[in-house]
Amino acid sequence: MKNISCATYEGLDAKVVHVESTLTKGLPSFSVIGMTSISINESKERVKSALLSNDFKFPPKRITISLSPSDLKKDGSHFDLSIALMIALNTLEDDFSEWSAFGELGLDGSVKENIQLYPLLLSLANQKVIQKVIVPYSSLDKVSKIPNIDFYGVNTLSEAIELLKNQDSITPNMPKAKIDYPLYKIDGKEYFYVKEYDEDFIDVKGQEVAKRASLISAAGFHNIIFEGSPGCGKSMISKRIRYILPPMTMDEILDVAKLQALDFKEPDFKPRRPYRSPHHSSTSASVFGGGSHKAKIGEVGLSNLGILMFDEIPHFSKTVLEALREPLEDGKIRISRVNSKVEYPSDFLFIGAMNPCPCGNLLDENKECRCNELEIQRYKNRLSDPFLDRIDLSVIMQNVNANDKPSLSSKEMHRKVVEAHIFSKNRKQNSFNAKLSDAEVEKFCIMNDEAKEVLDTATYRFSLSFRSIKKVQKVSRTIADLDACKIIEKQHVLEALSYRRRA
Repeated sequence: MKNISCATYEGLDAKVVHVESTLTKGLPSFSVIGMTSISINESKERVKSALLSNDFKFPPKRITISLSPSDLKKDGSHFDLSIALMIALNTLEDDFSEWSAFGELGLDGSVKENIQLYPLLLSLANQKVIQKVIVPYSSLDKVSKIPNIDFYGVNTLSEAIELLKNQDSITPNMPKAKIDYPLYKIDGKEYFYVKEYDEDFIDVKGQEVAKRASLISAAGFHNIIFEGSPGCGKSMISKRIRYILPPMTMDEILDVAKLQALDFKEPDFKPRRPYRSPHHSSTSASVFGGGSHKAKIGEVGLSNLGILMFDEIPHFSKTVLEALREPLEDGKIRISRVNSKVEYPSDFLFIGAMNPCPCGNLLDENKECRCNELEIQRYKNRLSDPFLDRIDLSVIMQNVNANDKPSLSSKEMHRKVVEAHIFSKNRKQNSFNAKLSDAEVEKFCIMNDEAKEVLDTATYRFSLSFRSIKKVQKVSRTIADLDACKIIEKQHVLEALSYRRRA
């Protein structure tokens, strides 16, 4: 039985749907089966009108369109084109199984763009499950940037029919796209990066400890919290970390492009990781995603592979902060509703910024703090110990001196991050240091005797939890990578311990 492909969403990812058609004896009718939504049932009228406008004569038979797999809910007007093609070409002997078709039909047979088209194609390109795709001609400029797929643009249903009738003699309207950015290869895998620094660390005066912690955080994808008085540079440094993050693979670039499309932005296909910074008044639904019928993605999901920044952390609701513990630990966010259960990847670098007290002047040498001890304690108690236990680096920032001078630029810091990234990949490590499993920690975080002794002493003296010990090992591994050391040494562990939060 002939079929052509289309796709629908299941959670965040697109799933291929095979469109099949049969014409059987019986009273003339037209039905679409396979767990279809109202939008697909409405498409029957558009398909009928489009076919009649293109001089197609419906045979006096029972027309049945099957969308499989049947247990997957299908939604969207982009199924119009594939349904119409399967009816129009039903009598041909040609095989169309390697083709996919996406587009909404006008009543006159014109092929129109659909809002779901771009993120669907990005997801499918990442999965490498389709190759030849018919799309509306008006979409070609946008989709031409998507790699791994040959695109054929059509303006009308008649053009699409003729295209499939002569499929052996046609060429794509657009050549396959390429990502034109600097790259390097390790074990056959390409890693892309961009040498553009819209916000540069050279603008940050002083704060050498915070800069060093930012470098470590970026190189290993370690969660970090900055604490300091207003105006000391917490937000300024946080925004610049994005520009020194490690390079990206092609799959990661496509994943980020898909998130941009879901956020109603045109993907730029830059190897630059996303940066999301929700306001502290944001609701749980906007931060984590949700919805009564269809679970939509939130800020946590949109920050996947990039940065999630919370400014003024203590002012976020307790519900949001405690719910953040799961994605911080597991790299996933799960949304359960009566109608759907969705799991989104949320493998992000968390950056937090906070004042030392409600008035913000506790660490300021030139201003007097107006808070009493009880107010300060209540303010800090908004961050629970289980939440703080998931933070790798904690930095106390001091006031900036007028005589302080800038030191490292983003270009220099990014170069160090890239070198550390290459160093880690050459030891066959797939994950960032902060994301290593317990088994991978034992394999890659190898310490010499002095380093082990320092960690054992710290574990006893500071009563470190098992999670805290692993985090110290991971941070030490990143610091050793920056020094190009295969074995973690004493000074690496001591520096990692210096970033542990004091009670």
